[in-house]
Amino acid sequence: MAAHDPIDLHHRSERVVGVYLVATHDGLALFDCGPSTCVEALKAGLAERGLELTDLSHLLLSHIHLDHAGAAGTLVREHPALRVHVSEIGAPHVVDPTRLERSARRLYGDSFDTLWGELAPVPEGNVKVVGARVLGLDCFPSPGHASHHVCYLHGDGTLYAGDAAGVRIQPARHVMPVCPPPDVDVEGWFHTFQEIERRQPERLALVHFGVAESPSEHLALAREELAKWSERCAEGLDEQAWISAARRDLEAAVGGEADLWERAAPLWQSYLGMRRYWDKRNETS
Repeated sequence: MAAHDPIDLHHRSERVVGVYLVATHDGLALFDCGPSTCVEALKAGLAERGLELTDLSHLLLSHIHLDHAGAAGTLVREHPALRVHVSEIGAPHVVDPTRLERSARRLYGDSFDTLWGELAPVPEGNVKVVGARVLGLDCFPSPGHASHHVCYLHGDGTLYAGDAAGVRIQPARHVMPVCPPPDVDVEGWFHTFQEIERRQPERLALVHFGVAESPSEHLALAREELAKWSERCAEGLDEQAWISAARRDLEAAVGGEADLWERAAPLWQSYLGMRRYWDKRNETS
């Protein structure tokens, strides 16, 4: 098994959510952790590698969305020495996830508990706000998908990208931006693509799903799809028409795996996030 292979958390199916082990100068870290509903799958994935939860010293969070960080509090409760690294914007919401849970329950309704499970708080003493360097990795803001998103660049050339580089379930040659509400920022996302390119990573570790070995090609595909999605919303396509167009593109690109991709990045959510972005833009213009 390659060093960069993700641990598949089997969230709703295989190849939807994957997290990564990261070697640091202060022990082993986990990049993102998935939701609480996947804790047993995480432990099983660690065991396959000869590890236990207590072998982890750090949790590096890209952002606080539940598919990336929902289990953080649960993991710290089981492993109180675990240190959780998160952006300054995201930190208060892992310490007190009440507002985050309330917002997510509005979005997911009755499916919240089945999808995400418990959203436990992380004790403030376990939370470390990230700076430009974290455990020997470069860390930088990467807004677009979310205002509080950060990426980590390892010295071996691996960029732990979270959702900043979109969704690409390997080995497909297609990239989908994932644009849930409330704070998608299209202009900020294009700037993030530039910031990633400027750092010249050798590979992109994607939570959804797997490692992209050609960052330049990947980011070109991501730009193309993000521009297309944004233009359709700017032109006034309603939800049904926008989702239908996006689904046609997806099916043309990945064929019978389109449903799998929609589990990782539901199109209805991306429409809502993109629509909110353009409504805010139009209000201020």
